[in-house]
Amino acid sequence: MDAKLILIEGLPGSGKSTTARLAYEVLKQNGIEAEVYFEGDLSHPADFESVAYFTNDEWQLLLEEFSPFRDQISGNSISEDNGFLLPYKKLGSDIPDAFYEKAFTHDIYELPLEQNIKLITQKWARFARQAENSNKVHIFECCFIQNPLTVGMIKYGAPQTKILDYVLALEHSVKKLNPMLIYINQDNIDYSFKRAIKERPKSWSEGFIHYYTQQGYGKQKHLRGEEGTLKVLIARRQAEEEILKNLTIRKTIINNSAFDEYSHKIALENFLIN
Repeated sequence: MDAKLILIEGLPGSGKSTTARLAYEVLKQNGIEAEVYFEGDLSHPADFESVAYFTNDEWQLLLEEFSPFRDQISGNSISEDNGFLLPYKKLGSDIPDAFYEKAFTHDIYELPLEQNIKLITQKWARFARQAENSNKVHIFECCFIQNPLTVGMIKYGAPQTKILDYVLALEHSVKKLNPMLIYINQDNIDYSFKRAIKERPKSWSEGFIHYYTQQGYGKQKHLRGEEGTLKVLIARRQAEEEILKNLTIRKTIINNSAFDEYSHKIALENFLIN
């Protein structure tokens, strides 16, 4: 296969993590070197997970406020775009909670949308340049469409055109990797979402519902609770379907309503290998 990047997308509870794992198994079983990155991976090569951004002035104030940890903080930082990136969850437990609270307010996904777009697209472009010279296939779960749409639509209530331009910019940056996109669909969003709620910790569902209804799109539509979250998810799938129509990379939609790993793996192999 000539693809060096496989992108797995779909709504929460659709089976993205399982799909990423199975895609990895398919490639390995066919003698193809691959590496898979799941949602929340602190070492993601293209996305930012628990990484904060500080301007030069903000950085100096941070180092002054937490001067006993100056070397530890500076030693983990990366100079970027007239400021500094800091993977704050990699620092350790000896730094006070106040530091982590401040770092979170500067998280890449808490920044204003324009700044988020700039930093994310820059990192995707860097990743693509590095991956182009590698024989390894990278498998990414959910950061290509989900993250831009989540921060753009769900968090900030941005127009669809803005979010589409964001994803198209990411697509442009990785075109030389001959990417393949697999979108996991579910017939019943209500069922798959409630299934995810049952399978995951209560803290996940509480945080998810709050994120989806208490800012951006949810607030604009005056949505509340689990039922309101489902309405946001329906709107999100419609937005994702529109984005898929506009993408020119190789893509397929696989229905995973049955949650049957055997048939799902066969469908993946047919797309990836055959």
